[in-house]
Amino acid sequence: MNLARTCLAVLAGLVLAATGAWAAAAQEEPAAAMEKEMVTDPTTGEMVTAPQYGGTLTFATMLEPPSADTLVYGSAGLAIGGVAEQLIIPNWAVDRDEYDFSNQYIPVDVAAGQLAESWEISPDGLTYTFHIRKGVHWHNKAPMNGRELTAQDIEYNYHRIWGLGSGYTEPLPGSLLEAIGTESVTATDQWTVEFKLKEPNPGALHKIMVVHIGFILPREVIEQHGDISDWRNFVGTGPYELTDWVQGTSITHTRNPDYWGFDEKYPQNRLPYTDKLVGLFIMEEATRLAGLRSGRIDFLGFPAGVSDIVSADVLDSLRKTDPEIDLVPWWDRSENSVALDTTKPPFDDIRVRKAMQIALDLQTINDTYYKGTAMWKPQGPVGEGLKGYYTPFDEWPDEVKKNYAYDPERARQLLAEAGYPDGFETALVWSSEGDLGYAEIAAGYWKAIGVDVEIRGMDRPQLIPLLTGGDYGGMAGAVTGWSHPYGAVPVLRNNGHSTSIWNIPSFKDAELDAMIEAGESATSLAEEQRLAREADMYMIEKHVYLWGPKAGKYMAVQPWVEGYNGEVHFGGQHRLPILARLWIDSELKEAMGH
Repeated sequence: MNLARTCLAVLAGLVLAATGAWAAAAQEEPAAAMEKEMVTDPTTGEMVTAPQYGGTLTFATMLEPPSADTLVYGSAGLAIGGVAEQLIIPNWAVDRDEYDFSNQYIPVDVAAGQLAESWEISPDGLTYTFHIRKGVHWHNKAPMNGRELTAQDIEYNYHRIWGLGSGYTEPLPGSLLEAIGTESVTATDQWTVEFKLKEPNPGALHKIMVVHIGFILPREVIEQHGDISDWRNFVGTGPYELTDWVQGTSITHTRNPDYWGFDEKYPQNRLPYTDKLVGLFIMEEATRLAGLRSGRIDFLGFPAGVSDIVSADVLDSLRKTDPEIDLVPWWDRSENSVALDTTKPPFDDIRVRKAMQIALDLQTINDTYYKGTAMWKPQGPVGEGLKGYYTPFDEWPDEVKKNYAYDPERARQLLAEAGYPDGFETALVWSSEGDLGYAEIAAGYWKAIGVDVEIRGMDRPQLIPLLTGGDYGGMAGAVTGWSHPYGAVPVLRNNGHSTSIWNIPSFKDAELDAMIEAGESATSLAEEQRLAREADMYMIEKHVYLWGPKAGKYMAVQPWVEGYNGEVHFGGQHRLPILARLWIDSELKEAMGH
């Protein structure tokens, strides 16, 4: 990808050399006009334009957090992720052949220190000791005024999250950090914090790394204002300061000139590279694409918010009209899967559920509708990004594969055996923000086996209460195949445990509940993975959900944005630090007329 950009820079120079102004400049300083310093990206081995400072990186997103308070809104991390920091983060310098950051799940074996310089876990797995990095200062803004971060700041934040002291007596409801089972958090001195667990938890360190409420927030601001919901009061320790937020229009992050951190790939370079990050809140895809084509927008895609390109037609159009723009794919989850109400006829009968699945020709849908860009091979609730926690389709038992293979004749036979020789009528509720085209194609396949499906598109505020209340009348669009940042066991609980409000099929099964609970209580990583695989396969065999293709999502990156290799996630909502590690090739941008 970076070699292509280098070639493009030369081509752009040749084109502009045709103009009189460029020709004159080239005659005076031909070497300066055409030559660039190149370096090797140590994570890929590719040659790239050497990092440079300055400029503005502009991105667009259609998701605007309601406030800056991550304790209330998980999406607030999209606003503060480059401003506040966490104890540990993934290692940006890891070889991309080892881990390429191409999905949301980050394995703990690539963890690196951020505010914690290092850590140890006691042999009994009950004590986690974090050594806090010296020389980290809060932004030079009242009331923090640039003071040094200490272990007491870490203690205060986790007391607030878990209700363990510092005036806090109740944990934050619904926090995944609750599942760690922490007994106490104590700053034993100015630079050391001890987390004591009630029992060993192999997933504790991972949750601390990725959970969206793990940002270390300014104590003085919280004590002065009660929370940090007003962005004007926000102070962090990160590479950017939050300097402007116009609701419904834009958000601006400005370079912190006193930032402590350096680029993990190029340790001599202090971060960040760009002077500003400007996020534009643009709801309409056509407007985002127009900004991309005009060069006003540098980046569309997950690291910068919610603005990925998902339409195969749009991708084709961009490839034809703007071939210089990098289109980088990633796969997150299947948003084309379907939950079936397993508590009522006809979907309380597994034969009907099997019939509905094998009526779908997934490979043909991928080849035609998605033009080969989707993952069509079936998965359960747990997706391919969670390696070790799921069984790939090619390794499924033949009898299970058979029940996911396209076979309309067998589908009609199963319906007849279940007492529906003439089929039946049902409804499918579907998010109006989802892929209605796929829903219509699936309904056509079901019609071919005698099942008449009425599609009811709904906006999310109308749809969510129906889904969580189990009152959607038969079938509902659902999400499966998750490569979730929080891991496999939380996915299984949400999608399948009888007590979960997100168990949209209302599948009540004591055996499955026991598997999930055992996974939550596992005392080793190997045990957790084995139990997750068993629970995931159990749901696959029971046809709790119908699998639909996992459509690819694409980031769109201008050729003058350097240092990017398709990374999508940095943990929780901690995405803007990826942008802090990218730089603008200003000469190429100017040469291309922007």
